Amino acid sequence: MKTRDILAIAIVAVLVAGGLYLWLAPEGLRPAPDVSLQTLNGETVSIHGLRGQPVLVTFWATTCPSCIREMPHLVELHERYNARGLEVVGIAMSYDRADHVREVVETRALPYIIAQDVDSEAAQAFGQVRLTPTSFLISPEGRIVYQKLGDIDWDVVERNLERWLG
Repeated sequence: MKTRDILAIAIVAVLVAGGLYLWLAPEGLRPAPDVSLQTLNGETVSIHGLRGQPVLVTFWATTCPSCIREMPHLVELHERYNARGLEVVGIAMSYDRADHVREVVETRALPYIIAQDVDSEAAQAFGQVRLTPTSFLISPEGRIVYQKLGDIDWDVVERNLERWLG
């Protein structure tokens, strides 16, 4: 075998091993960032403060059709799992006007935590989130186990919730 072939095989093996590690790692991809946000109710919510329970964080915008389309699913998920420990946190992007955010929240009767990322601190902490919807499922241990730009795969989220919440 040529050196080039051996090198190619080694690179493929490392990539496969790394992919398997990320896929099989029970602790998740990376720790969730410790950010605190002001909710529309004037309270402070800390991602670190929610540790010990699963959290679904979703960055959204009032002008994002996909974000608006997923809201009924988020409400349903909140209603089904909140009593068992799930927290859903919707984070409105910094470019959204507060009155528009309030209008959407009131019109859609969103029962879960809504915060506005006024200074983009949360978007930066979660890895430079710029597009919406972008969602993160955080394990009770505080690790990001699922990250999605675009429509959420609800089956993946619910499988994890059932595993954690029984």
